[in-house]
Amino acid sequence: MTIRKIQKFFAGVLTVSVLTASVFGGSALASETETTSETAAEAVSEAESETTESTGTRTIVDHTGAEVVLPEKIERVVISSILPLPSVYCLFRGSADDIVGIHPSSMAAAENSYLLNVFPEIANADTSFVENGEVNIEQLLALKPDVVFYNASNTEEREMYDNAGIPAVGFSVSMSDYDCVETYADWIQLLGDIYGEQDTANEIIAEGRNVADEIKSVTSTIADEDKPKVLILFNYADGIIKTSGSNFFGQYWIETAGGINVAADLSGTPEINMEQVYEWDPDIIFITNFSPYQPDDLYNNTIDGDDWSNVTAVKNQQVYKFPLGMYRWFPPASDTPLVLKWLASKIRPDLFKDMDMDQEIKDYYEKYYHVTLTDEDLQKIYTPASAAAGV
Repeated sequence: MTIRKIQKFFAGVLTVSVLTASVFGGSALASETETTSETAAEAVSEAESETTESTGTRTIVDHTGAEVVLPEKIERVVISSILPLPSVYCLFRGSADDIVGIHPSSMAAAENSYLLNVFPEIANADTSFVENGEVNIEQLLALKPDVVFYNASNTEEREMYDNAGIPAVGFSVSMSDYDCVETYADWIQLLGDIYGEQDTANEIIAEGRNVADEIKSVTSTIADEDKPKVLILFNYADGIIKTSGSNFFGQYWIETAGGINVAADLSGTPEINMEQVYEWDPDIIFITNFSPYQPDDLYNNTIDGDDWSNVTAVKNQQVYKFPLGMYRWFPPASDTPLVLKWLASKIRPDLFKDMDMDQEIKDYYEKYYHVTLTDEDLQKIYTPASAAAGV
């Protein structure tokens, strides 16, 4: 299939969705251009990695359906508005040497995660090209990138790169309907296209899908009346509480791990109040690393203006902070298979009592990052600093 035919095909299947996603670029609303057709994926695969020896380029099709001509040899990469991607890039490439720029929020996570321990070179990446959440194109051009990886929803950003003559590859957050494992697979697949390394991509993707199948084989048999009610505090700071409803990653995590999302009737990352929390009265609460608060803040009832003392999850000491491994454990990232296992072990510990999370994490890090974690390392992953929120 020719690139022209592919472009015509994508024009017929593109759809637009809107989500609130500070996960992927500040706190702005993102409208995500997504492609979900299996035929579209086949078209991408057919066109991927076309290399022209005479020009020294490689042509791929990104998640917006755009044809992107890349240098055959990529040595300078900027990752702008797709915040979890630096960790996925490091997993896939086994190095951060080529990364010359990342978003400040990505750096805040890196500085408080294990990523710098394994890939210390990422600390050299520039963050000054993002000012007040917006890309400064002059600053970015000064980094002389061979390619920019960005959130496919950000059409204005893409237009800016096109006008500047910078190859830009869009990575989608919603083309797999916020299925975390499949979104992670989408990103790995696209990196495989970019670098012509499909065997590596296929191995990593298979790991995530195997874990999802393993967890689902248990949780799919749980009756609804036996599932605990779960609330995710996605972004909680400065008196504002935002949760994760349907059409966002929290729905996938909770349902797949065996719980009921109390915010399922809401969409995206809506703002809620304490009256709504009291009405839901969740059995379990998870706090992401986009919020600076810790479980003790709820247990000790020290958050001004909000009284958590009578919420069932607080009374029963069932409030958990998402771990922070190579990146924040909420959006898809390089530790995605571990996130699903950890959530299942917290939501239904009775069904996953034989799963040793300490060993699961150690084995995964040994296999994919080639590092041996100590017990002290594990505790740092389990108890991330509030500063990781980047607030």
